[in-house]
Amino acid sequence: MKTPPPLRNLRFTVRYDGTAFHGWQTQPGFRTVQETFEAALQSVTQEPRLRANPSGRTDAGVHAVGQVVNVYSVTRHAGPVLVKAVNARLPEDVCVRSCDDAPQSFCANKDAVKKRYRYRLYDGRPQDPFSRRYAHHSRKRLDETAMDAGAKLMVGRHDFRCFETNYPNRLTSVRTVYAATVVRTEPEFLHFDVEADGFLYNMVRAMTGTLLKVGRGEWPPEMVTAILAALDRRAAGPNAPPEGLCLMSVTYPSAPETTWPTP
Repeated sequence: MKTPPPLRNLRFTVRYDGTAFHGWQTQPGFRTVQETFEAALQSVTQEPRLRANPSGRTDAGVHAVGQVVNVYSVTRHAGPVLVKAVNARLPEDVCVRSCDDAPQSFCANKDAVKKRYRYRLYDGRPQDPFSRRYAHHSRKRLDETAMDAGAKLMVGRHDFRCFETNYPNRLTSVRTVYAATVVRTEPEFLHFDVEADGFLYNMVRAMTGTLLKVGRGEWPPEMVTAILAALDRRAAGPNAPPEGLCLMSVTYPSAPETTWPTP
């Protein structure tokens, strides 16, 4: 009787352009990143019940360059072989960047200690057709200094329910933001970078919508403090559109610290 191959816990880093996806999580009748990735991996390993566990579920239209996923599999293929084989079966808007063996207990979601998002803004005139999928266009010139001052007030451990779209399953809305910056990287482009121990539903988009009102001169930077104290989603700005948002990286306890910020 043959001994079954050992169960491996494979850790993947995945990139995707979220434009044509209805978010990460599999949903009947919609094209999702999870379903697309799992189908490609199952085609390689011939294991029909593989399930990809992500560091977090991105929404429809949101991108990722550093999504981390773990999958339990009995495949004998080495990591580099899996990268090449899975990518050969994936569409052009998603790819695997790396694959290695993680400890059996590793969970891409629960073991994450930091996640970093970037929201990209464009405030030039006219609309730039080459950035429309990857940046939100502000028709008014933005004051990045005021926006950065407002972002700094978001740093710390707070109850962030004012930046959360109502979501019934969360246990607490308290999170720790380790760093938040707004930097003009080019004459017409700005980056809002934020790193935290976790994010609420639509939290970064709500933070961005609030900072946009600061950048347009509608609110002073100090308004952020009052919004946090209000504990009311209606006090903050609207959700910024999804196309400017990208999951940049996920940090785990054994990973080295990265330089902050990276423009």
